Amino acid sequence: MSTAASAEASAPRAAARADDQLVRVYVWEIPVRVTHWVIVVSILILSVTGLYIGHPFMTVAGEARRSFVMGWMKVIHGYTAYAFITAVLARVIWMFTGNKYARFDKFLPVFRARWRGMMPTVLFYSFIRDKPPGYVGHNPLAGAAYVLVFGLYFIEIATGLVLRGVAAPGGSVLHGFVSLAALFGGLYIARWIHHIVMWLLLGFMLHHVYSSLLMSHTEKTGTMESIFSGWKWVPKRELGPGPYRWSHRGEFDE
Repeated sequence: MSTAASAEASAPRAAARADDQLVRVYVWEIPVRVTHWVIVVSILILSVTGLYIGHPFMTVAGEARRSFVMGWMKVIHGYTAYAFITAVLARVIWMFTGNKYARFDKFLPVFRARWRGMMPTVLFYSFIRDKPPGYVGHNPLAGAAYVLVFGLYFIEIATGLVLRGVAAPGGSVLHGFVSLAALFGGLYIARWIHHIVMWLLLGFMLHHVYSSLLMSHTEKTGTMESIFSGWKWVPKRELGPGPYRWSHRGEFDE
């Protein structure tokens, strides 16, 4: 084989190797990572303390005023709720101020490119397609799911403020939230909704861990590690056109 022919034969292999080269991409900024973990820890603490407040599962010998278990549970629940509210609001603000992977258009499919990538992603999660979606940040299905999750966050916050307002002193600003109880059909229904949404969020957390492990194993881009470091290792080909990604106004939906 001539030198020219050998060079022509090796060119496609070299191009393929270049496309498979891993590129370090900074995806999740510090505010995204911090709010993510504050929300995760808050949900776990709020669930445990909330379950105790509704159904005390610990008994302590002696007078209640000496142990103050219920009181501590309510105090921890209250301050953790404020941390949760702050993290959720901060993350919403970052949807309009963060990098392109954190923006609101990665959650709300406002562009046609996101809608076109929805079904191939669904087919992958359904094990019908074996190729993972080629998105650096949130894929369209994950982004749309987070819209529902944030909706649950705000329902949980609203019902929680209603329930907190019941016990608040008359002069407290929190007491004003009691008037929102009518939106949920009364205090009893608001408490029931608050409880149900807690279980929905815990169920989502389990699914979120599963899907993250699935994507991390399939894509091998450091998905699980990225929520700690912020960086992913992405094949160079994923930064350009792919079978799941389309362009919008000259820019590829990542």
